[in-house]
Amino acid sequence: MGGRFGDGRQWMSWILRDDLVRLIGNGIARRDMAGRVDATAPEPVTNRRFTSALGSALGRPAPIPIPAWPLRLALGDFAGELLLGGQRGLPDAAMRSGFVFEHATIQPALVVRF
Repeated sequence: MGGRFGDGRQWMSWILRDDLVRLIGNGIARRDMAGRVDATAPEPVTNRRFTSALGSALGRPAPIPIPAWPLRLALGDFAGELLLGGQRGLPDAAMRSGFVFEHATIQPALVVRF
C-alpha cells in the first residue's frame, strides 16, 4: 500500500541525516547562533508529495491512500498528532546564519539515499 495518509495535504518538515549532522555541528561551532534552530530542510512538502517522491525513489508507486478513519479508529487522537496533522516548519535561523543545505529538496534527497 504505502500511499498518502488521509487527504495527503498535511505539511511535513523533513531533513536528511547528513544535513542534520552538519547543522548541529554548525550550531555548536558558531557563537552567534543562539536560541531555537529548527532542524528542517528549507522546502517542507505535503504528505502527498513526500509519498510520491519516496515511491519514485524506491521504484514502487504508492497509489493506494490510507484513509483517515481507520487511522483514527486504531490510534485515536494520536493519529491526528502523528499522521494526519502537520506543520510547515522552516529553518529560518539556519538560513540567516548562512547555512547551506546539501539536500534542500525532497526528490534529489531521496534519490541520493535509495
